[in-house]
Amino acid sequence: MSRRVPTVLTIAGSDSGGGAGVQADLKTFSALGVYGTSALTAVTAQNTQQVTQVLELPPELVAAQIDAVVSDIGADAVKTGMLATAEIVEVVAAKVREHGLRPLVVDPVMVAKSGARLLREDAVRALRERLLPLATVLTPNLPEAEVLLGRPLTSWDDVREAAEEIVSMGAQAVVMKGGHLPAGAGREGPATDLFYDGQGFHEFTAARVETTSTHGTGCTFASAIAAALAKGESPRGAVALAKAYVTKALQSAYPVGQGRGPVHHFFRFWQPTIGIKNEEQGTGN
Repeated sequence: MSRRVPTVLTIAGSDSGGGAGVQADLKTFSALGVYGTSALTAVTAQNTQQVTQVLELPPELVAAQIDAVVSDIGADAVKTGMLATAEIVEVVAAKVREHGLRPLVVDPVMVAKSGARLLREDAVRALRERLLPLATVLTPNLPEAEVLLGRPLTSWDDVREAAEEIVSMGAQAVVMKGGHLPAGAGREGPATDLFYDGQGFHEFTAARVETTSTHGTGCTFASAIAAALAKGESPRGAVALAKAYVTKALQSAYPVGQGRGPVHHFFRFWQPTIGIKNEEQGTGN
């Protein structure tokens, strides 16, 4: 009898450049040994430098994709990314409740690395009120947390208070990604993320990686958490595994494009070679 492989559903946008969104999620799932499925919320035209166009999909199509996956394949965990509109947020929250989709990792994607807005203003309130209370783990960076809470976060004390407030809003746990703290805010040096689950705080630290290949790191981190949860890890244990995975993926990144390239999701399986060798096998004339 064959052993069942854990499955994870990502509900997010498509990145034509392959570095973020559903593409990054599916790469992460494969690298971490779970079967990935997807429900697209939007199609974006983007590369390592910019987002040039976004097409939001109809909410009913998003719902149909979720139903199709869950009715046949199932989902041991779910991760949400770019949800774009309030209507899509509402539909996703409704489907999470209808199908009992847990554990749920919510990555509140709002702005691309290039600066392009990926979540409409009216969708922020819907995410805060409808989806956040359903989250097993919420994974905001500091700018996203500021938008969710409506105030600036300029110190580590602010970050701790924000984590407590987010959990009080209904999330089971939150990881406050500290990479955006300004200089002098009390967390120079290692890259530190703060985990809080209502019971206590835990700081996850790793050496800060100097690289421009940072496109899709948030998607990859949230997807790695979802993959670990699907395998039975606790939220805190899943965050620890995801932190280690993303750090190594950043350290192993190779150049792609002329802007902010992606991390190397498959560093455990292959490393890039230097240059490209074009081998021609001919038989002669």
